[in-house]
Amino acid sequence: MLPRDTHRLATAAAPVRIGIFILLLLVCWLPLAAAMLWLVCDRNLASILTMGLLFGEFLLLVWAWGHLVYRESNLFHRYGLRWTAVNGQDYLRGLGVGFWLLWALFGVEGWLGWLVWQPPTHGWVGLLLAGFMVGLGVGLAEELFFRGWLLDELQRDYPPQLVLWVTSLIYAGLHFLRPLPEIFRTWPQFLGLVILGVILVRAKAVTQGRLGLAIGIHGGLVWGYYLINVGQLVRYTQAAPAWVTGIDHNPLAGLMGLLFLGLLAELLRWGWLGRGQF
Repeated sequence: MLPRDTHRLATAAAPVRIGIFILLLLVCWLPLAAAMLWLVCDRNLASILTMGLLFGEFLLLVWAWGHLVYRESNLFHRYGLRWTAVNGQDYLRGLGVGFWLLWALFGVEGWLGWLVWQPPTHGWVGLLLAGFMVGLGVGLAEELFFRGWLLDELQRDYPPQLVLWVTSLIYAGLHFLRPLPEIFRTWPQFLGLVILGVILVRAKAVTQGRLGLAIGIHGGLVWGYYLINVGQLVRYTQAAPAWVTGIDHNPLAGLMGLLFLGLLAELLRWGWLGRGQF
């Protein structure tokens, strides 16, 4: 599937490189994923295992891609995944920003009387730990893929502003694959996903290409929402319409969520937490 002189692929157009990479990833993953789904009876466990397998194969393919195509020994460092103290500090700062932004959103809605708080349905310790691990896993995997590999491939060929919007639209589109009636019913969520994509690209830019802040913001948002959703911490009073609080109780699909995300996007655009080019 790859040309004999694989390094020549480095000069191909970005859509060609991206297409070949994705095709290789799927060819390696789909047979094993199908076998795993057939062998594992528990659907939730099977889903977790297949996604873990996909991420593992992605890491291996990135390593091979760097050596065979770009003749680079560490593409992960180029992507911004650097095991340094400053990147760790970026991660913790982003984790706090994402977590407390989410809780501030629900706090304002509670203050306005649009929802009421209730005790968790699970123990706090287990809920906090599980939510943190889910946030870390989702944040690391998605940021390495979208703001790491995909962003880098596009930046090699195109100007920063175009890359910002293309990656954000791709990110939103891949998270919005659903039947057409559902797309029309939940369309505000697509806009929320685009804004979130912009935020995460800017988070990388303001930290000079490190991924720690983006992983932290993403993980913090997932962690905060996990606690509220899985712990069933809130009950909506129906005092505000769903298009304000979020269709299907999803804050990304409501006016309030879009306003909070838009505020964070603007703060990052004007250099909050650092300086960048977007």
